[in-house]
Amino acid sequence: MALLLVVIICSGLIGAIAGAVLYQGIGSRADRRDYPPPGRLVDVGGRRMHLVESGAGSPVVVLESGIAASCLNWTNIHAEVARFTRVCSYDRASLGWSDSAKTPRVTSHLVDELHELLKAANLPAPYVFAGHSYGGMLVRAYAAKYPDEVAGLVLVDPLPPREWMQPSEEQARILRWGVRLARRGALLARLGIVRVSLRMLSAGGRTMPKLVARLSSGQAESTLSRLVGEVQKMPPSTWPMIRAHWCQPKGFLAMSEYFTSLPRSATEAAACSEPPPDIPVVVLSAANCTSAQLAEHVAMASRGRHIIAEKSGHWIHLDEPDLVLDAIREILEKA
Repeated sequence: MALLLVVIICSGLIGAIAGAVLYQGIGSRADRRDYPPPGRLVDVGGRRMHLVESGAGSPVVVLESGIAASCLNWTNIHAEVARFTRVCSYDRASLGWSDSAKTPRVTSHLVDELHELLKAANLPAPYVFAGHSYGGMLVRAYAAKYPDEVAGLVLVDPLPPREWMQPSEEQARILRWGVRLARRGALLARLGIVRVSLRMLSAGGRTMPKLVARLSSGQAESTLSRLVGEVQKMPPSTWPMIRAHWCQPKGFLAMSEYFTSLPRSATEAAACSEPPPDIPVVVLSAANCTSAQLAEHVAMASRGRHIIAEKSGHWIHLDEPDLVLDAIREILEKA
């Protein structure tokens, strides 16, 4: 009798898992149909990277996203910059519509991949780069390695490399938590649980999404509210596409890879030489920067201009987009 009960329970679990996987597969196929890439897929060394282009003029403005963000994070800025010059945004490998990466997610590989993408896409140098957070660290490294291809830099609350080269005990705990959260998220996405949760959240339900947040991160309302709050700063037209991306394990696994590699990425970025002094730069700092971060930003802007975004948190391009647009215009004029 006990054996029969075990068999029944196991059969039920197997059936439930199979049903969840089937649900995820059907939803994924629907997402690919409903949300095709808004740009083009460019072959870079045997894998495809997603690139969105708009506007006309030169230099070309290249928008670089934060550590786990896709090109969608720049949607508003992209549209406005396209009014006065050519602009492109893209998805780094493993993010958004780009194929999964084949190499570790470290600064040296990311800079070279961006270099190859711009060449394969026939986008003429020099470029004006605008990079947010982790992306700010990457574009400074690009300017150090390929100075002849860079006409100027706009660094939007950039990540200071020295902050993460040798993580403190608290920083190491944050990275471990981020990796753990991402890996749990990937598992829940494979089982369709993230898909169900996000569908319920978009319909106004919060009980199931809270439970999923607690299962994946150990926290519920704070994690959920923070994530939803940032997404809601973006255009509503992007929300279904963002939801579709985060229903896939790929995005969570990419986040895990980027967090795992962050100390090495920071070390590589810090080892790069400073961009040449003739490359103009504007650095924007969030109002809630720490004193150490602010000092690093001031140093980055020693041969340029430093601005504190008084009404912004870390996502300045979402909180005060006009500041970023003015900075891009200023660099274009100097270039």
